[in-house]
Amino acid sequence: MIEAWPGLVSAPAAELIDDSLVLLDFLGEATSVVDVGSGGGLPGLALKLARPDLRLTLVESDQGKAAFLVQAAARLALSDLEVVARPAEEVGQDRRYREAFDVAVARALAPMPVLAELCLPLVRVGGRLLAQKTEKEDVSGATHAIEVMGGSLDTVTAAHSRARSEGTVVVVRKVTATPAGYPRRPGIPRRRPL
Repeated sequence: MIEAWPGLVSAPAAELIDDSLVLLDFLGEATSVVDVGSGGGLPGLALKLARPDLRLTLVESDQGKAAFLVQAAARLALSDLEVVARPAEEVGQDRRYREAFDVAVARALAPMPVLAELCLPLVRVGGRLLAQKTEKEDVSGATHAIEVMGGSLDTVTAAHSRARSEGTVVVVRKVTATPAGYPRRPGIPRRRPL
């Protein structure tokens, strides 16, 4: 389904799914997951298929990609799944979603300071952000943004796959509530990263 939808992915679907599944080892006993910038449903849909018990929310602002996610969820008959076709900045300020999830996941979303602002407001205190990155990205530059969002950088672990020979998973723990002013308005985190 991913490969059949025009412009959705730029690599073979099997490799991207394999890459998404490296997060399984990091989910622990999480029951609610939000995939921010879900795109073609990766990593979210792959994780849901592997762990049907998860309550999954896919956040995707691109309406065409969101339409694919709705169709894919219906064709796969997935329950406990919601597609939210809005910018992550708006979703992070919506009390239905704010600090409501055990885990936020993101793959190829944005540089780490931006990713922290888009994802951590959705994670409950005690939860985690799992960001898929490469070994080339220096996440130490995101320490300030992570701390402002109420997070604490936990680990950066090698997590190689067929799609990423230098893949890592950045684990951020949510230690305090995110201040009310974050995330900022749509577009601001990318234009003016913390």
